[in-house]
Amino acid sequence: MNNNNQKISLTIDGVEVQGKPGQTILEAAEAAAVYIPRLCWMKNLTAAGSCRVCSVRANGRVQSACTQPIGPGMVVENDTEELRELRRNLIDMLFVEGNHFCMFCEKSGECELQALAYRFGITAPKYPFMFPQRDLDASHPEILVDRNRCILCGRCVRASQELDGKHVFGFVGRGTTKRLAVNAPDNLAQTDAEADDQAVAACPTGSLLVKRVGYAVPVGQRKFDHSPIGSEIENSDVQD
Repeated sequence: MNNNNQKISLTIDGVEVQGKPGQTILEAAEAAAVYIPRLCWMKNLTAAGSCRVCSVRANGRVQSACTQPIGPGMVVENDTEELRELRRNLIDMLFVEGNHFCMFCEKSGECELQALAYRFGITAPKYPFMFPQRDLDASHPEILVDRNRCILCGRCVRASQELDGKHVFGFVGRGTTKRLAVNAPDNLAQTDAEADDQAVAACPTGSLLVKRVGYAVPVGQRKFDHSPIGSEIENSDVQD
C-alpha cells in the first residue's frame, strides 16, 4: 500500500492542516503556508533541533518543530505570546553570546539572525553582552571564517558532511568554549574547502563568507531589506 497519498489531519493555531506521514511539524506547517521561525534547520539537511527557535507546543508539550513528527489529531500552538517571548529570548541570547555588528557586516540584509530580530521587534538585546574573544581565519584564498558571528547552528557542519561529502567543519569544546573548527592542523587554507561548497552557502549569518563578493548586491536591495523573513512561506501557495 502506498502511504504517499495518505493524509494526516492536525491543527496549527486552531486551523486544520493536512500533512503527510513522516513529515515533521515544521515541514507540514511550511506546506500549509504557515511559517515557523527557525535557524538551525535547513532544507535537505538532517534536522538537529539545536537552536530551539522553532519551539512550538504540540499537544501541550514544548517541542522543536523541526524534529517532532506529526500525528493524527495533533494540536500545535505556534503563534502565541509565550512562544514569541521564548523566541525573542533565544534570539537575544544569540546576539549577546557573539560579537554581531550588523552595520558593518557584509551579510546585513541577508542574515537570518538579523532578519529574525527585525521580525520579533528586537532593536537591542536586553541581556548584557559577553564580548567573547573569538578569532578570524582569513587564510583561505576564497573563504573567510569569522567566528565572532557564528551561532553554532551546525548547518555548515551538516552541509559539509551530507551535501559536500567533505567533513571540513566540526565543533570543539563545550559550553562557552565551544567553537567552530576545521579538519586541518592550523587553518581553513589547509582543508579542501571551496567557495562553491554547500557548507559555505548554508551559513545563516556572516560567519562563513566568500571573499570579494560581500557587497555585490547593494544594501537596500537584499533579500530581507523589503520582505521580512518567512514572508516567502506565508505568501506561498498551499501544497497538495
